[in-house]
Amino acid sequence: MPRGPKGEKRPGDVIGAAIMVAKIATGEINESDATEDDGKDPAAKALGAKGGRACAEKMTPERRSEIAQKGAAKDRRMRIRLWFAHSTECSML
Repeated sequence: MPRGPKGEKRPGDVIGAAIMVAKIATGEINESDATEDDGKDPAAKALGAKGGRACAEKMTPERRSEIAQKGAAKDRRMRIRLWFAHSTECSML
């Protein structure tokens, strides 16, 4: 679901947004009720963010470099594969 400027959830389609605005205007739902909870425990979300940060901090520069190089190599392979697929399609025309 798309997020608003303050991080609140909003309907992704125009009709859903119009229905939500109408319900807020008629008082069926409060504006604060319109934002849905993602169902996750806030404490668990905070702990997860801390865990990722701690993992990155204790990782050696060599390991970070190794991970970055693997990602860059995979990206290059994907770009070449897409370029080749596109060039063969164009040559068939």
